[in-house]
Amino acid sequence: MPYCNVAKRYRLVALFLTLFGPTAGHQTRGHNHAAEHQQHIAHSPAGLEDVVLVIQSQRNSFHAQRGQQRRQEILQQAAELGQGFPFVILLHELSDYEGDWSILPALPLLSDSYRSASWFLFIEEETRVTLAALLQVLSRYEATKEWFLGKRIHDIEASIIHHYAFSEDPSSFGYPDPAAGWALSAALLQRLAERIQYEYLKSDFTIDLIHEIALYIWEEGKGPKLTAAPEFCTEPRGNCLTTFTSYLPNCGPPVSKEHIFIAVKTCQKFHSERVPVVKATWEADAGPLEYYSDVADSSIPTVSLGVPNTERGHCGKTFAILKRFLSNAVPKADWLLIVDDDTLISLPRLRRLLRCYDPKEEVSLGERYGYGLVQNGYSYTTGGGGMVLSRAAVSRIISGGCSCYTDDAPDDMVLGMCLKTLSIPITHSPLFHQARPDDYSEMRLSSQQAISFHKHWNVDPVAVYKHWLQDTHPHDEL
Repeated sequence: MPYCNVAKRYRLVALFLTLFGPTAGHQTRGHNHAAEHQQHIAHSPAGLEDVVLVIQSQRNSFHAQRGQQRRQEILQQAAELGQGFPFVILLHELSDYEGDWSILPALPLLSDSYRSASWFLFIEEETRVTLAALLQVLSRYEATKEWFLGKRIHDIEASIIHHYAFSEDPSSFGYPDPAAGWALSAALLQRLAERIQYEYLKSDFTIDLIHEIALYIWEEGKGPKLTAAPEFCTEPRGNCLTTFTSYLPNCGPPVSKEHIFIAVKTCQKFHSERVPVVKATWEADAGPLEYYSDVADSSIPTVSLGVPNTERGHCGKTFAILKRFLSNAVPKADWLLIVDDDTLISLPRLRRLLRCYDPKEEVSLGERYGYGLVQNGYSYTTGGGGMVLSRAAVSRIISGGCSCYTDDAPDDMVLGMCLKTLSIPITHSPLFHQARPDDYSEMRLSSQQAISFHKHWNVDPVAVYKHWLQDTHPHDEL
């Protein structure tokens, strides 16, 4: 079947769903053939028409385009294979709710919309899928039973981002590497979809999505653990059903350092402790940069914004930075990067990443967390890992009337609530990190070119920077 006909067919399906609702076509199929379909999946391997493939896409135009490209590649591969077509879903198009990225709120809609499906495969935008290998792997498991499949990774040490779960034996709990993709049988997804509608999560925060999904599925031993399937891969090798490219795509030459204005939040008590680390590591790669403190110190130098120092939150200081960024007091730049004085960052890698984004769009980029997402909550970019905002986004935040309810309110969360109100999506990159390298799976970090880490607690920050963030052969400066 020619590829153009596949694409045309897919567009017609999408148009039908738009006109008649997300479940219309699939409900009819499931209703007319329910008994026959149940008999089929109980006695024969799944076909591609039994698979829902969810690309964890994002609303930002660059990521939406990448998701669409991945979908078209999959459909073309299906046409060449000649064994039917899977349902290929872009997660950001599933509904209008921005919190669908956290998967659990999206499960009821997925379950209702694709009732005839046997398997649900979740992949990143940059995860490649070999459909023939996928069918071979799925044929080993009965979709009528509860299966959770993926590439198993685990913590080596108890981690703060996992709330020190399994502290006695961190390696005992496995969770999937999201870059390699992961799969749920229809039986398991349906039960999870029913459960999420009546059971509150133990935590309101979504911090490390894939670990929290694995914990929710495991249900303190009442549910299935992850089954490791070796065909879920990141690095290419024989018989892989998935492989992974990169979280740092090549979108062209890095943006000029003059196009990124950097705001470092500090305070007097850390002038002699943390600021020297910044100067010894990443400051040399910076263009325009200012240190913002509660006192002016010419030896650094620092700028006092007239906002008293607070022990936590720093919302007043951050909003003062946003307003200063738009003023004539600082050089005009396309991008604003706000970091803490104990943030370690690779500016050359950030400049490469920013080439993928249009600063004329309203962009908020960093490590995305969530609050109350199952109950219609909001997302936010974590402050410690670095918050990147386009000039267009900063202008909209200020003109939109957003403000702090107190100076010590959590700045990243207040900005998250503001962005939700203004319908500006949070764009996630796993290359930003709110915690230290030791707090993440080394197997997971190995597939990244990290952009940032945070905190100097119990580490040598200069050594962390040199090992994880400093490029041996940096790209040419612009």
